[in-house]
Amino acid sequence: QLQLEESGGGSVQPGGSLRLSCAGLGFALEAYAIGWFRQAPGKKREGLSCISSPDAITYYADSVKGRFIISRDNAKNMVYLEMNSLKPEDTAVYYCAAKAAWDAVRDADTYPNWGQGTHVTVSS
Repeated sequence: QLQLEESGGGSVQPGGSLRLSCAGLGFALEAYAIGWFRQAPGKKREGLSCISSPDAITYYADSVKGRFIISRDNAKNMVYLEMNSLKPEDTAVYYCAAKAAWDAVRDADTYPNWGQGTHVTVSS
């Protein structure tokens, strides 16, 4: 199983921004489709955004479209999720995940490789 590690979470006021990072530990992220998901207490894991390999095709859920931006830096072996105009309802644990194929990208069950998550709290 591939190891991924998220970082960049924290607490921010509504309207603020954070950038989450996803690192591949011992493997090349650029060979995989990478998805960002989140899970709030008592809720199902939600697919937010994903980026394909190698063409960097992107997908965004309606809930984050226009506010979040996913990107790759293959030289650094990282994938980022820039989050802007954050709202209290964005509060959750955020995860990155990797899969080989670009299909069913919104479905968390199709991703076999996950990080441990990073907490994001949006509150005044």
